[in-house]
Amino acid sequence: MSIFFHPPGSVIKSAYTQFTSTNNITITEFADTVFNDLTVNITPISTSSIIKLEAHIFGEFGNPGNPFNCMVFFYRDTTKLGHATAGNRATGISSLCLTYHIANEDSTPECGNYIYIDSPATTSQITYKVGMRVTGESDIFYLNRTVNDVDTEDYERGISTIIATEIAQ
Repeated sequence: MSIFFHPPGSVIKSAYTQFTSTNNITITEFADTVFNDLTVNITPISTSSIIKLEAHIFGEFGNPGNPFNCMVFFYRDTTKLGHATAGNRATGISSLCLTYHIANEDSTPECGNYIYIDSPATTSQITYKVGMRVTGESDIFYLNRTVNDVDTEDYERGISTIIATEIAQ
């Protein structure tokens, strides 16, 4: 328990992981997949705190149709956070944004920024992770790079980040 008073809305603490390397993540159709490189731990000081989760994802699918058929979400430990189950629909926070107007599966990355407000009601350590579900077809997501990772100006590399911020209530 903190001996300091934190006015409602004030930031108590923040933790983050900024992943600057590259990784190939196997995405199985109709299965929730954890991005192990985008994981952060935080231990709230109060059960009434909220946790503001933020993530930025940069990368590219091997299949150009999958950005249209994916949902990104967060996990709190093993609990999926995002829109509640809604029949057979894919649920989460949002999908990835395309960076080019036509399908291109080797040199045009997708990206997205995501925010979720969680009320974990605990003072135990929490592990937050980024997750993704694809309803197109099984694929590889090339995190922080394009599929064809050629060393020229037409093939980008970026970074991906997850941030957890405890806010007093």
